[in-house]
Amino acid sequence: MAENRQKRSGQMATIRKVLHYIKKYWLLVGTSLGLAAVIVALTLYVPILTGDAVDLIVDKGLVDMPGIFVILKKIALAMILTAVAQWVMNTANNYITYHVIQDIRQDAFHKLENLPLKYLDAKSYGDIVSRVIADVDTFADGLLMGFTQLFTGVLTILGTLIFMLITNVPIALVVICITPVSFLVARFIATRTYTMFKEQSETRGEQTALIEEMVGNQKIVKTFSRETAVTEQFREINGRLEKCSLKAIFYSSLTNPCTRFVNSLVYAGVGIFGAIVAIRGGISVGRLSCFLSYANQYTKPFNEISGVITELQNAIACAARIFELIEEEAQVPDGENAKVLTDARGHVGLEHVYFQYVPDKKLIQDFNLDVKPGQRVAIVGPTGCGKTTVINLLMRFYDVDQGCIRVDGTDIRNLTRGSLRTSYGMVLQDTWLRAGTILDNIRMGRPQATEEEVVEAARAAHAHSFIKRLPEGYHTVITEDGGSLSQGQKQLLCIARVMLCLPPMLILDEATSSIDTRTEIRIQKAFARMMEGRTSFIVAHRLSTIREADIILVMKDGNIIEQGNHESLLAQGGFYRDLYNSQFAG
Repeated sequence: MAENRQKRSGQMATIRKVLHYIKKYWLLVGTSLGLAAVIVALTLYVPILTGDAVDLIVDKGLVDMPGIFVILKKIALAMILTAVAQWVMNTANNYITYHVIQDIRQDAFHKLENLPLKYLDAKSYGDIVSRVIADVDTFADGLLMGFTQLFTGVLTILGTLIFMLITNVPIALVVICITPVSFLVARFIATRTYTMFKEQSETRGEQTALIEEMVGNQKIVKTFSRETAVTEQFREINGRLEKCSLKAIFYSSLTNPCTRFVNSLVYAGVGIFGAIVAIRGGISVGRLSCFLSYANQYTKPFNEISGVITELQNAIACAARIFELIEEEAQVPDGENAKVLTDARGHVGLEHVYFQYVPDKKLIQDFNLDVKPGQRVAIVGPTGCGKTTVINLLMRFYDVDQGCIRVDGTDIRNLTRGSLRTSYGMVLQDTWLRAGTILDNIRMGRPQATEEEVVEAARAAHAHSFIKRLPEGYHTVITEDGGSLSQGQKQLLCIARVMLCLPPMLILDEATSSIDTRTEIRIQKAFARMMEGRTSFIVAHRLSTIREADIILVMKDGNIIEQGNHESLLAQGGFYRDLYNSQFAG
């Protein structure tokens, strides 16, 4: 019972959130409701006219043809007006639905842009994509069906009842007595489909995540001959999706036969009872035909509403997943008094910094560092010692748990994130390119840069020669993964991107890891020129690339265990010397 109450409470909360988005379009919603009322009124008026026409056919040779022609004209006019109103209502409903969906997707994407990295690190990308794309589309289908059929269905039921009560109360009572069966059927189906459709949506998100991961890493899958294992994993998820989909579809498919059974009961009841009343002279044959038509119109919306309820259950389940994303706690916003960092000198200080990704797993402990403007700081150490974590903290991708990081004497939490990150030029081991031209990819940090400036940056990064060999040169269009470009070429483009911006501070995290030795020597010279007068942080495993650094920090288990320049650290005969010698042993 408690679980059911919690489920209903969750559904109502989701519906309130949906209504909050719809509220913006209240004028169109009112128009749609008004047109639905017009359509229902006209639809219910036609059976009355038909009944009047039947009553004008008294006997053989006693047919009032002029009166029938007048009624036929009225029926034709009512049908034309109904068609026009239906078209306008559907247009309004489509406008409301797809603008609500647009608003939800924009909010979801805006939230993605403002979520802390720890959320994205903890969630599969495929599931996030499934929420923003597939779940929103499913929600749109349910919402559109709700607008299109729910309003007219409810109004048709109410209008038909009123007309039947006005025409003949006893026959109307027969219809009303059978009506609760439809509500019981609808409730039975609705209470069982929400959980199933929610499970279906979650499993579909899991499946999308696996497909996205496998497609993006197909080379790794094939390298380690994991095709069979991945296929088995996919088969297991697909099997679960099949089972929960079959359950959801089974219960939702009960809607049509069950409501048709109720329709038949209502129609039979009206026909039998109405015939008895007509024989006794209590109602004319025309009015009875009108009643039979109303019995059909009264029960038909129950079919539609039951189907709508099923779709709405699916839509609400998907909407709940979307709102979970939208309501995720965003990263701490910039303070009202946050300063904009301009013309940074590059004086960086880390004071008693503590940080850990997982609460029970310590990483950075009491980290202290003072970097003067223009100094080159190299960070080395075994895998997992916290090198990249220090970079994440400097860029404020994560905030420190204790202590503070200062740039030019100001705590970076008191600076705007945008100005802080703009002051850094960052080249990572993992390259990132977007779909577009080579030119657009290089000037991502400076969209206003001229083509000549881009070419100059590419020359400095030693990327110009291979770019000129491409079919369209700098205007060659590449895909988001770089297409046919090698890993080294993609890294050269990322280096050229930083060369174009030339910010006051640099972060190079294994920036030349995918580049051949000869090109690396050239780029190191270019980096040396670029780093002159700029505070630079260099993460490297190849210790030969950091011998010229002013300060080398040797990290282990989140702590600085040695500090100094290359010669002094070798002279100490400690951990750094062991690392250095291990790379040149033999």
